[in-house]
Amino acid sequence: MDMPSAMVSLGKLALAAVVGGAIGFEREAHGQAAGLRTNILICVGACLMMQLSLNMEVLFRHLPGTSVVRLDPGRIASYAIASMGFLGAGAIITGKGSVKGLTTAAGLWLVTGIGLAIGAGFLAPSLFAALISLICLYGMRQAKVLFHRDTYTILSLKFQGLKDHMQPVHQILSKHGVTVSFTAFRREIPENLSTYRMHLASKDNIPWAHLVAEIEKTADLLELEWQEGQVV
Repeated sequence: MDMPSAMVSLGKLALAAVVGGAIGFEREAHGQAAGLRTNILICVGACLMMQLSLNMEVLFRHLPGTSVVRLDPGRIASYAIASMGFLGAGAIITGKGSVKGLTTAAGLWLVTGIGLAIGAGFLAPSLFAALISLICLYGMRQAKVLFHRDTYTILSLKFQGLKDHMQPVHQILSKHGVTVSFTAFRREIPENLSTYRMHLASKDNIPWAHLVAEIEKTADLLELEWQEGQVV
């Protein structure tokens, strides 16, 4: 490799580090584990692999046409994209009612593609893709506050006695726009206790503190537990 070609190659790696770092910085600021360093390493590594893939022909062009060696410049790149699925899967955390890390996993996949494109010399499309991703990551996060999402929770209540405790609770929930999709009941006879497990659906702008404060005033209430529910 001559000096001009080497400088171009090093420049591509440096550009990949800058672009990957810009995307990784947003993830780092958002508290994700796959942040600045991870995205830089992925983008630079993808750029390097793409350059290696494109230069395979140079390395083996001296072989005769009758050689058993067959070159596929896209093979290394394809395996780089496929292997990124393992890192992406590790960034995803599945909870009872939510899946977290999908944006980070998609970002890792995108950074791999940007690195490959930079390595192939498609600089303008790579920079434009990075710009779109940064606008999406920064801008859309701010825009999310304008849209209220559906949330699913489980409310567990324990009462003393066997009388109908659900009527006042349902009235409180209905007043705040919370719907009950399912209620499980358990009766502890020796202790004379009644436990209700309610699956709730609501918007994420519900004033939970006021709602809980109202439920706490319900007669004979002994315990109250709120936890994440499954998406229904």
